Amino acid sequence: MWIPIQIDEKSAEPLYHQIETQLRSLIISGNLIEGTLLPSIREFAGDLKCSVITVRRVYQDLEGEGLLRTKQGTGTFVSHVGDGAREEYRRATVRKALEAAVDAGRSVQFGEAELSALFREIVKLKYGEEDVKGE
Repeated sequence: MWIPIQIDEKSAEPLYHQIETQLRSLIISGNLIEGTLLPSIREFAGDLKCSVITVRRVYQDLEGEGLLRTKQGTGTFVSHVGDGAREEYRRATVRKALEAAVDAGRSVQFGEAELSALFREIVKLKYGEEDVKGE
C-alpha cells in the first residue's frame, strides 16, 4: 500500500518526526481508516528511503498513542479513532500553528491589531470572501 508521505531532506525537522506527523494526520483525518493494514516496517522504510529504525520508532510512537495496533505475524493496522480524539487533534494542530504565527509576529513587533488584520486578510484569500462574512 502506498502512503502519501512527503519527506523534506533539507528540513531541520527530524525525519522520524516528519513521517510521524504526516502519518498521524492521515489517520486522524480519516484518510487512513480503521483496520487499514500498513506496510511492513521494512517495506515502508524502503518506500521512504530511510532507516528501518526510523519507521519502527514512528510505528511504536503511534501505537503508544493508540492510533496503531500491531498483531504479531499479521502486521500493523490503523486503530479506531473516536470523534472526540479527532476533533481534539484538529484543534491542537491549528492552535499550535496559530501560536507560532503570533510568536513570529511578536518577534518583529507586530501589534495585536496588525496580526488580527493580517489573519483576516489571509483567511479571505484562502477561503474566499463569502466564507469569512458568514462568521
